[in-house]
Amino acid sequence: MKKLNLPLFEFKIKKENKNNVIFDEIRKKWIILTPEEWVRQNFIKYIISRDYQASHINCEKVFYINKVQKRYDIVVYNSIGEVEILVECKSSEIKINNNHFDQVMRYNIELKSKWIVLTNGLENYYFKFNEKTNDYKQEKDLTNYSK
Repeated sequence: MKKLNLPLFEFKIKKENKNNVIFDEIRKKWIILTPEEWVRQNFIKYIISRDYQASHINCEKVFYINKVQKRYDIVVYNSIGEVEILVECKSSEIKINNNHFDQVMRYNIELKSKWIVLTNGLENYYFKFNEKTNDYKQEKDLTNYSK
């Protein structure tokens, strides 16, 4: 798989029915290794490397916006169950554009995350909610988890 603009992590990867599969630590199962899944798994490892607990991470879950089914890539909850980080992953083959920003912001209307991340593994965009100005400010990176 393609080298991403993230630290190198170790993964369990194997061949299954002519497909490469990767073990997802969060879902506790083998997942077909698509380019988007490669980005998702790397970003999950990156979040954990920033001291967030794996038990607070959820991925590929359905939720609803105005009764329309959506699916987020990664959500990280804080210790009281609020969404701390919302991550939208794209394949490294996809150039991130305004439509992707619009998508993650629509998701956030429902999820109300303090951090929004948009990544294709090569380009990583981080936005943190500023309570004083009531908007999101772009940051250079995700901060480490603090208790």
